[in-house]
Amino acid sequence: MLRKQDHIRIGALFAVILVVAGSSAAQAKGRRSVTPKPTPSPVAVDRNPSSPEITPVDTAGTPVKKNGRPTKNTPQEPAADPFEPIYTYQFDHPNFLIKRVLILHDELGRGTISFVKLGSSETVTDPIQLSASTLEKLRSLFAMLHFLDSTEDYQSKKDFKHLGEMSITVKKDRRERVAKFNWSENKDASELANVYRKIGNQFIWIFDVNVARENQPLQSPALFDELDSLFRRDELADAEQMIPFLKQIETDERVPLIGRNHATKIIAAIQKQSAKNRK
Repeated sequence: MLRKQDHIRIGALFAVILVVAGSSAAQAKGRRSVTPKPTPSPVAVDRNPSSPEITPVDTAGTPVKKNGRPTKNTPQEPAADPFEPIYTYQFDHPNFLIKRVLILHDELGRGTISFVKLGSSETVTDPIQLSASTLEKLRSLFAMLHFLDSTEDYQSKKDFKHLGEMSITVKKDRRERVAKFNWSENKDASELANVYRKIGNQFIWIFDVNVARENQPLQSPALFDELDSLFRRDELADAEQMIPFLKQIETDERVPLIGRNHATKIIAAIQKQSAKNRK
């Protein structure tokens, strides 16, 4: 017969077996079955260059360019017309404050002005743009003179070399004519020279003021006195053309206040005169 101690040991052993079996069953129940993913089949790629290419599009459905390089069909901006001077005016006097002035321009009024000041050998050149009204005056005078067709000598019988020598040249339609004189009794020729002289006055003054603004601002008041005098004596080609430039000076703190205030007064005077001329 089994002793009492043997019964106890057998019961303990069965208990351990039941615990281990229950734990294994619980673990097996908690495991998830994992289904292996199928291996993707290889995709065939069309290497035929004649196949149409898919163009990517943005969210709006607009085709997206691969790069920004222009194609042969991309329109290009037209190049600016080269400047070819047709009209030339030159003035020389060795003892004047401006001893040489050279003005070149085309039919559109685009051109340059070059000048040499007394006591200097340096030639200064600056771009210019003639106003529509100035161009109209010049065209009208050249037409009245029949400049290219005429052979008239504009030089007066009296010689006034002390006033300086003028030369006007026109190169147009494979023709060229040069007219030189220091004084003329032909009113149209004399007025033509006056218009060019006023062009010189206007653009040389603009150059001088720009230099003063950059390097010598204390000279500005004297330059505005000079401009005031030129305007009152009608020695500017087109005073109204200068208004935008003068308005820039009004707010330029590099120019002394007295100069800016003078610019404001000159603008008012020009506008008043222009309104009077339109009546």
